[in-house]
Amino acid sequence: MKRVLTIAGSDSSGGAGIQADLKTMACLGVYGMSAVTALTAQNTMGVSGVLEASPEFVAQQLDCVFRDIRPDAVKIGMVSNAAIIRAIGRKLREYRAEHVVVDPVMVSTSGSSLLQDGALAALKEELFPLAEVITPNLPEAERLCGFPIGSEPDMLRAAQAIGSTLPGAVLVKGGHREQDADDLLWQGGAFHWFRAGRVDNANNHGSGCTLSSAIASFLALGCDLPQGVGKAKAYITACMRAGLDLGTGSGPLWHNYAVPEGGAVVWDGEATDKETTKE
Repeated sequence: MKRVLTIAGSDSSGGAGIQADLKTMACLGVYGMSAVTALTAQNTMGVSGVLEASPEFVAQQLDCVFRDIRPDAVKIGMVSNAAIIRAIGRKLREYRAEHVVVDPVMVSTSGSSLLQDGALAALKEELFPLAEVITPNLPEAERLCGFPIGSEPDMLRAAQAIGSTLPGAVLVKGGHREQDADDLLWQGGAFHWFRAGRVDNANNHGSGCTLSSAIASFLALGCDLPQGVGKAKAYITACMRAGLDLGTGSGPLWHNYAVPEGGAVVWDGEATDKETTKE
């Protein structure tokens, strides 16, 4: 069985963070493990409290995982301070971690800031160089590239600006666009579009966590990056279309919509419409 590690915060309401990651991994047929960077008190209405783990304890969790059940891929989500980020980077280099997916979580779906001062610089210095792909949404991509993103050409320009600074790839997610939910992968000078119409469902809590952990899962299962992104895109789109409605705010996705009562995973999918262009 392929194994995937999530390094992220805990969501007490179960819709995002390590809870969303582990649900996704189980549904996609990989063995999920976790290193918790922070406890959060939150629900569909927002984040009311954060209790961080110490950098030393995060490092201890990583030691325990890598020395016993080595992961085939690693997803990194909420890491709110520079000291924790540096501890993670040091351990991932020590163990030569493979297929690292970094979701640069800066703001929660409800609008709560999740990065402390200095953490973004540490992300860029410590974790981005280790990543096979980073997965910013549009607001995060704007912060990384330094200009507004409003159109498809803007997404192309942003992906190139961000991607040219990375040894790996960047997936600029279009979930904040009004007319569609198209994502753009920049990899080595090639642009891959992953097309998807908007789903009429305001319950998208944990969507970024779900997509990045799905990408890590498919990389662990042997997909190349464009194929893994396409399958992950199809999975999250179907999770949205399933129409789960819990809570009074931005509710969670239905991660196990395709898992029947017997427990066997039957889901499979591809990108709905993919085109590739060269720089």
